[in-house]
Amino acid sequence: MAASNTRLAFFSSLLLFFLINYCQSLSSHNTYLKRQASILVSLKQSLESYDPSLDSWNVSNYHLLCSWTGIQCDDMNRSVVALDISNSNISGTLSPAITELRSLVNLSIQGNSFSDEFPREIHKLIRLQFLNISNNLFSGELAWEFSQLKELQVLDVYNNNLNGTLPLGVTQLGKLKYLDFGGNYFQGTIPPSYGSMQQLNYLSLKGNDLRGLIPGELGNLTSLEQLYLGYYNEFDGGIPPEFGKLINLVHIDLANCSLSGPIPPELGGLNKLDTLFLQTNELTGPIPPELGNLSSIISLDLSNNALTGDIPLEFSGLRRLTLLNLFLNKLHGEIPYFIAELPELEVLKLWHNNFTGAIPAKLGENGRLTELDLSSNKLTGLVPKSLCLGRKLQILILRINFLFGPLPDDLGHCDTLWRVRLGQNYLTGSIPSGFLYLPELSLMELQNNYLSGQVPQQISKTPSKLAQMNLADNRLSGPLPASIGNFSNLQILLLSGNRFTGEIPSQIGQLKNVFTLDMSRNNLSGNIPPEIGDCRTLTYLDLSQNQLSGPIPVHITQIHILNYLNISWNHLNQSLPKEIGSMKSLTSADFSHNNFSGSIPEFGQYSFFNSTSFSGNPQLCGSYLNPCNYSSTSPLQFHDQNSSTSQVPGKFKLLFALGLLGCSLVFAVLAIIKTRKIRRNSNSWKLTAFQKLEFGCEDILECVKENNTIGRGGAGIVYRGLMPNGEPVAVKKLLGISRGSSHDNGLSAEVQTLGQIRHRNIVRLLAFCSNKETNLLVYEYMPNGSLGEVLHGKRGGFLKWDTRLKIAIEAAKGLCYLHHDCSPLIIHRDVKSNNILLSSDFEAHVADFGLAKFLQGTGASECMSAIAGSYGYIAPGTPFTYGVMIGFSINLV
Repeated sequence: MAASNTRLAFFSSLLLFFLINYCQSLSSHNTYLKRQASILVSLKQSLESYDPSLDSWNVSNYHLLCSWTGIQCDDMNRSVVALDISNSNISGTLSPAITELRSLVNLSIQGNSFSDEFPREIHKLIRLQFLNISNNLFSGELAWEFSQLKELQVLDVYNNNLNGTLPLGVTQLGKLKYLDFGGNYFQGTIPPSYGSMQQLNYLSLKGNDLRGLIPGELGNLTSLEQLYLGYYNEFDGGIPPEFGKLINLVHIDLANCSLSGPIPPELGGLNKLDTLFLQTNELTGPIPPELGNLSSIISLDLSNNALTGDIPLEFSGLRRLTLLNLFLNKLHGEIPYFIAELPELEVLKLWHNNFTGAIPAKLGENGRLTELDLSSNKLTGLVPKSLCLGRKLQILILRINFLFGPLPDDLGHCDTLWRVRLGQNYLTGSIPSGFLYLPELSLMELQNNYLSGQVPQQISKTPSKLAQMNLADNRLSGPLPASIGNFSNLQILLLSGNRFTGEIPSQIGQLKNVFTLDMSRNNLSGNIPPEIGDCRTLTYLDLSQNQLSGPIPVHITQIHILNYLNISWNHLNQSLPKEIGSMKSLTSADFSHNNFSGSIPEFGQYSFFNSTSFSGNPQLCGSYLNPCNYSSTSPLQFHDQNSSTSQVPGKFKLLFALGLLGCSLVFAVLAIIKTRKIRRNSNSWKLTAFQKLEFGCEDILECVKENNTIGRGGAGIVYRGLMPNGEPVAVKKLLGISRGSSHDNGLSAEVQTLGQIRHRNIVRLLAFCSNKETNLLVYEYMPNGSLGEVLHGKRGGFLKWDTRLKIAIEAAKGLCYLHHDCSPLIIHRDVKSNNILLSSDFEAHVADFGLAKFLQGTGASECMSAIAGSYGYIAPGTPFTYGVMIGFSINLV
């Protein structure tokens, strides 16, 4: 009995012992969970904003810590081992409290807006293996104690604002396999010691401000699989030959980092390489034949360098190649036939080289071709028939070559095409049926060829996505098809320089999105369809040099943003619609060489058009070339059967003479009074000078004469004047604005701002002369006039391309100053060729701030109130606006 009691007491004591230990362990577990929960809550409270999903972080439910958003615990559900709050819309600073989570193994906060410095105490997380802080706004230097992070395997700080030199401490991370310092502002050189991290399989230093030579020691990273060093870095020298030792390399990107010299042939030994990007550097010499040994290569881009020679025959062994970019080099010779036999080839871009010969006839027979650009070479022969054999071709660009013969009929069935540029060749034959109506087509350029026949009629009713169509300068004939109205998304339609006949179809009014329409230099006849007024987005309309007749449809005035209208050299008749004078956006119009009659309206925009805009209309009067004469010169004669004439009695003649004398005296007195009034008013003229002047208001007023007129526009009339010191100036008289009126709206203050602008490529405002009724702006004189006049006038053909490029760059510099460096910042909003003025040596000067906006310090914008320009016109957006502006385009596609 005693023994039984002893055993019972023992087991009771043992049970009590375990129970006490369990309670103590449970209490300790809860305390530890609560402590970690408190750290995370304090971390959340330090943030400025965060995703609502983090509302689950609350100390009151600390026992559910392991189920909180972004939290992962160990197998015992006791310690937080992973924190992932990536892409959680977080902003603010990251509290150093995060380093109190000592059990963390994985920390990912990428894709937020964390700013300021990353906590330097990060070295306290000695168990950390994975750290991703990429795509944030962290700044400062990485002055961490890397030696404490011995377990770290992944370090990703890509796309922040980190600066200073590349940290040397990372070389102490013996287990590091992934290192990304790209997309920051690190400076200096790449430390040669980085070549000691032989365990690395990923290294990215791209997108920084690194300089100097690429150290050859990086060739010791034999475990490396991916290497990125390009973009914004500007290295000296070339590609280290030691990179040929990176035998495990799969992807190497050294693009756009100022590399020079030849491509090392040692790269040909990288048998695992599938991607080699060396584009946009300054590499020279031939393409090494050894690159033909890259049997695993899929993407090869050597474009935009200065490589010479031909395409190596050894490239025939690149059987896995899908992308080959060699454009913008100095390569020559023929395109090898084996290029067409590469079984996986999808993208081939060889444009802007000196390739000759024919395009390989079998190109496209592999059925995989999606993009082909061979433009700006010297290729001859036919366009291959098999380009779209696999029905995958999307981009076809063969412009600026010497190709001839017809277009393959198969292209009319290539439904995947969306971008076609075949202009400036010697193509003949007709346009394949269906080619213009492909369902995905957005750009079609066939200009400057010898295509003939009619424009095909659309058969299907599938809505067209076509935005730009250029068929100009061919030999196309016949009537325009009614299906032209089905191009509902068309923005640019260029049909000039062909042999089209018949009437302009009324369906043209269905082009609701078109802003440029050019049908000039054809044989179109009949009336201008009134439906053209339904093209409400039109800014440019040219119907000149046709056989059009009838009146100008008044419906055209419904196009409220029309800026350019040319209907010259037709057979249009009747009077000029007075409603055109109300089209305030219309700054350039040409009605010359027609059969218009009557008088030219003398109000609105008509008063701004040049007199040559009305020449060649014998029955039209009112211009400076043909003023209207309203007095009658025919004597009154009365005839009777005896041919006797009745004479006016002498007393009436005397009274008539006395009346004329009295009228003359009245006019003389009024003229004297007006002259004295003008002189009195001239004393009230106020001159605001923006530099030292050697002339006054009297000298400026002498310039404001009709015979000094050199231009008219939406802002006013411009006169040329010569000051007493021999200095030529341009005087702009603003219309419809007076300083004393309620419409001044701060004109004087704005003129003061413009007067302070000093830039070589902006027209200088010398002075502002004004009284209560008139405002005169005095500018430096530009003897070569506007760029628009030069381009479209008789001298346009003599403007060399290097001069045009110079003008484009100078105009861009002027606009850049206004947009970024001027105080206050100014947005021009009316950039066009007529607003770019040229000095005596054709230096470009931006002018006419009629639509400009001041950008205030708060970021808000304020429209310039009074200096009105061609409002209603906004220059259409283009891939290279300044190129379009000066009449040529730079194509980088």
